[in-house]
Amino acid sequence: MFGISDYPAFVLAILVFLAIPGPGNLALLVSTAKGGVRGGLAATLGVMAGDQVLIWLAVMGVAALLTTWPAVFAAVQWLGALYLAVLGWKMIRSPQGAAPMLDIPAGQYFRQSCFITLFNPKAIVFYMAFFPLFVDPQQMPTVGTFGLMALTVALLTLGYGVALVLLAHRLSSRVRAHPWAARALNTTAGALLIGFGCKLALTK
Repeated sequence: MFGISDYPAFVLAILVFLAIPGPGNLALLVSTAKGGVRGGLAATLGVMAGDQVLIWLAVMGVAALLTTWPAVFAAVQWLGALYLAVLGWKMIRSPQGAAPMLDIPAGQYFRQSCFITLFNPKAIVFYMAFFPLFVDPQQMPTVGTFGLMALTVALLTLGYGVALVLLAHRLSSRVRAHPWAARALNTTAGALLIGFGCKLALTK
């Protein structure tokens, strides 16, 4: 199909990848808790934008460049780790009485989730190694082939993100009724972000 050897398997693999817990999923949940559905949807678009940048960079061979120049790869890796850790620390240190629904422009949620996605160099390597698995060796891959794959990733991410945001919004209304639960979730989310940052920094 348009140079893709097994499109159904490709779709299934992307869905599994989306469901794996990571900074992207956490960004959607936190943005929904802080900014409601608007914040969550803006974060979803940010993740999609970051993914598209990484996908096309991988197609152009940037991942190979990063692995050829370990210092560059390490620098991006540490920047991503630091960014996640700072976000996590700010969440943990947020005031006890801070309102869970903040009047933050949607663009801020978009930028934050996009940066979280872009500062994960492992995702670049993932796409670089992942796409060739589904390219039909009997056909010469074209821009259209990779375009269809990128579009598929975008649509699946949108669907997954919307579903996750709506579910998180429904649950957050119950959490807001119990301040201690909101505080515990905020602290847990911050600790997870710091953990993801440490994992990213230490993973070779």
